[in-house]
Amino acid sequence: MPPPVREDEALISLRREVRSFLTEQVEAGAFVPTVDSWLSGWDVAFTRALAEHGWLGMTVPTEHGGHGRTFLERFVVTEELLAAGAPVAAHWISDRQVAPNLLRFGSEELKRRYLPRIVSGEVFFGIGMSEPDSGSDLASVRTRAERVTDGWRVHGTKLWASGAHVADAFIALVRTSPQDGDRHAGLSQLLVRLDSPGVVIRPVVSANGTHHFNEVHLDGVHVPDDHVVGEIGAGWHQVTSELSFERSGPERFLSTYQLATSLVGGLDPAEAGRITARLAGLHQMSLSIAAALQRGERPDVPAALVKVLGTTLEGDIADLADLATPTGATAHVAALTRRSVQQRPGFTLRGGTSEVLRGVIARGLGMR
Repeated sequence: MPPPVREDEALISLRREVRSFLTEQVEAGAFVPTVDSWLSGWDVAFTRALAEHGWLGMTVPTEHGGHGRTFLERFVVTEELLAAGAPVAAHWISDRQVAPNLLRFGSEELKRRYLPRIVSGEVFFGIGMSEPDSGSDLASVRTRAERVTDGWRVHGTKLWASGAHVADAFIALVRTSPQDGDRHAGLSQLLVRLDSPGVVIRPVVSANGTHHFNEVHLDGVHVPDDHVVGEIGAGWHQVTSELSFERSGPERFLSTYQLATSLVGGLDPAEAGRITARLAGLHQMSLSIAAALQRGERPDVPAALVKVLGTTLEGDIADLADLATPTGATAHVAALTRRSVQQRPGFTLRGGTSEVLRGVIARGLGMR
């Protein structure tokens, strides 16, 4: 893991500012705190309120319409939003991974076109990685892009595309040339507008009746050359860099935080202490990764470790609440428990299964 970090007075002051804003929002009825709000809490009005405070695109440089702040400052804002159960899904993918990906690999044209609109909460992205029958084997991509005169023609299907039915675009991992024996070769990233001809979005409704996942069919969708992200053939390197942003953040251990705070006071002190200690440890681990990102490092293995430990804790909190919540619990606590239990199977799947990530960790540590 990267070395530990201590928050300075500026970060502590920023925390207080965000908490005050969130308290005002809850008191005004802008949102009801809930669990897993970063996945399903799509609220454009709330996202734009954050943009007005300068809390979107915080690490995007000012020359690209951002605020030029640090990853540590962004971490503080993000953690407070998640702890409060705020509805942040609309901008989540755009802010968490698309903006850093475009900054690192995007052309000046893509940066100019999309970054300022991400920062202002005007454009929203989904994820175009996973595919049917592939599980967490990202390298098994079958969606293909064929070269045409003025760009690429894309054929294939993407699955588990969160928010695609309300998003404007996603960055799709596609195969642009044969593997030639190397499963990671021949992959590229294309920015696909989801209103393009040939895009068909079908809902994937969860067992609890909620709809945030989708299956996206790409039937000969045209992607112009200026919407290629990075270099053709460099998609594997680019997408694994992107996964560091996806796996290491506080959303990997705070999805059930609202339930934990409702539950912990009624638990056996030893059990409450164990949950609190695990949360504190994951907070420090994730904060140290934010500092590593600020230094320009690529903390793939620590990010995978946070994801495995964090989503395990989220599930443990859901299970504990399901067993320990008394019959007379308030309607709000009962609803949080029910929703956490329903969402629990997905915690260790999204962003890579725990089994796959343990392999990433083992290889990264040189274990055989």
